[in-house]
Amino acid sequence: MISGKEIPASGGKDAGSPRFLSLLRALRPHQWLKNLLIFVPAVLAHEFLDPSVVIRSVLAFVSFSLVASAGYLLNDILDREADRAHPVKRMRPFASGELPVRTGVVVIPALVILASVLAAPLPRAFLGALALYLLTTSAYSLLLKRAALIDVLVLGGLYTLRIIAGGAATEIPLSFWLLAFSMFLFLSLGLVKRYSELANLKAQGAAHSPRRGYSSGDLGALAQFGISSAYLSVLVLALYINSDSVSELYSNPQVLWLLCPLLLYLLSRVWLLAGRGEVLEDPLVFLLEDRRTLLLTGFMGILLWLAS
Repeated sequence: MISGKEIPASGGKDAGSPRFLSLLRALRPHQWLKNLLIFVPAVLAHEFLDPSVVIRSVLAFVSFSLVASAGYLLNDILDREADRAHPVKRMRPFASGELPVRTGVVVIPALVILASVLAAPLPRAFLGALALYLLTTSAYSLLLKRAALIDVLVLGGLYTLRIIAGGAATEIPLSFWLLAFSMFLFLSLGLVKRYSELANLKAQGAAHSPRRGYSSGDLGALAQFGISSAYLSVLVLALYINSDSVSELYSNPQVLWLLCPLLLYLLSRVWLLAGRGEVLEDPLVFLLEDRRTLLLTGFMGILLWLAS
């Protein structure tokens, strides 16, 4: 429920500016990096230099980012009571009382309306993907996050939906290989997220995850599911490299084979560090802050360029 007792927000002459900064933090702009997946269809189709494709991709990116922030606000409002018992999440603006709930109630529809206006010039298929994303994230915040395994399937699906939205915005057809690779890869990262959350709770002496459908005894199963899914994504990549469609896009497709061991290393390392308790709940944030991952990702980008 959205209603409920709140921790009073700080007041005073300068309350406006801190409240704006708290709102900005609640929007989680760092999470907008996930929406860069919208550019994947244009990059893989080698159409990223087409001005019209770039403009449509940018509009799609901004629209998705605004809707994503609306979803984060809704999630934090609904979870504020549970977040107050969490060692890290208790510092979130709604949980800490820095932001009143009424601010979120006003900002959420404003973000959705602005996103809809920006997305209006794009194809209807993109508007459908954007609406589906909004409905799915709302359902996730209200109910689906409490259902074991369904929650991680939804998280993985939301990543893949970003790629689908990018293809819809630019009218670039998506291959079976890309969708299959995305499904397995992001399911694995979703499972890393749940595994890390549960491992951290277990280290604090908790047997169950609040508002989730997991217990500490599920750690082994989650790791098995996640590692299997990670390796399946690499298998899909290898099969794609060996397919006839690669020769149509790349003049030196043999270079792409180097991507497989690099991706195997990156995903295996994420799970190894998660088992050691070194991945603090959000694997994407970890990957974006990990220098080794960024270095190898840059090298993988060079391999794609050399292959083309």
